[in-house]
Amino acid sequence: MSSDGIRKREEKSGNSALVKRADLLLFFAVIIVGAVIFLVYRLSLSQGKIVRVSVDGEVLCELPLEEDVTREFGTPYGTNTIVIKDGEASVKEADCPDKICVKHKAVSMFGETIICLPHKLVVEVAE
Repeated sequence: MSSDGIRKREEKSGNSALVKRADLLLFFAVIIVGAVIFLVYRLSLSQGKIVRVSVDGEVLCELPLEEDVTREFGTPYGTNTIVIKDGEASVKEADCPDKICVKHKAVSMFGETIICLPHKLVVEVAE
């Protein structure tokens, strides 16, 4: 093997190591920027004061998050039971087939929602 062939192989391996370092730097920079954006978003969320319950776009009621309440909402689409306890709202029971709304975590921060698509029900934390 000639010295030119060895030299070309060394140049190729040196360039690929440099690319790997640059790729790693870019990767970590993207991760850090994403983490900062996520933290700023989470810290900017404020505690909600009321829960607005609506069906098919029509507001049924507004309930304060300060009071513990259990309320059943019967609609033409089905029935949901909403529980407000310790400043958090959740859907405790629903007669929809998938029960995604029941599995959803409790909400308490401004702008968070729980949605039951089959029943067209929206539980939204407001002001």
